[in-house]
Amino acid sequence: MNINLCTGRLAALAILSIAATAAQAKDGNPLTDMVRAANSRFENVAAATAEGYAPIPCASGITGGAMGIHYVNPGYLKDDAVDVAKPEAVMYEPMADGTLKLIAVEYITSKGPASLDGHLFNFNSAPNRYGLGPFYELHVWAWKGNPTGAFADMNPNVSCDAMKGM
Repeated sequence: MNINLCTGRLAALAILSIAATAAQAKDGNPLTDMVRAANSRFENVAAATAEGYAPIPCASGITGGAMGIHYVNPGYLKDDAVDVAKPEAVMYEPMADGTLKLIAVEYITSKGPASLDGHLFNFNSAPNRYGLGPFYELHVWAWKGNPTGAFADMNPNVSCDAMKGM
């Protein structure tokens, strides 16, 4: 094999490696890619309801932004297991045309401290606005970018405003 051909192949491999690293850095963490791969079936809200998820009202932040409408699976909420493919809540943003757009998932457990792929869950004490006992939760903004972080609770780019007319 001649040296020019080897050099060309090495350069191509280097470019592919750089592109893969850049794609991973886009989300800031490989966990968002893992969550998207495991839960893309929920892009259609009918898949969530078919799996036992039910909606709770759209959650807005006091200082702006929102978490969207949570579709919660009561069975997963009770089992305290943390499984990337079985989030306790699937989150949707209401759109002006009445549709719901998948934006994130939330993992919830009462056993902690908890983590998923090295990311520590946030602790929520009781009483809380959900009427739950103390719990640990981790949001993963896998479908909609969040300028405050891929694992932050609220997303300033999400709104519940489309619900006002419904």
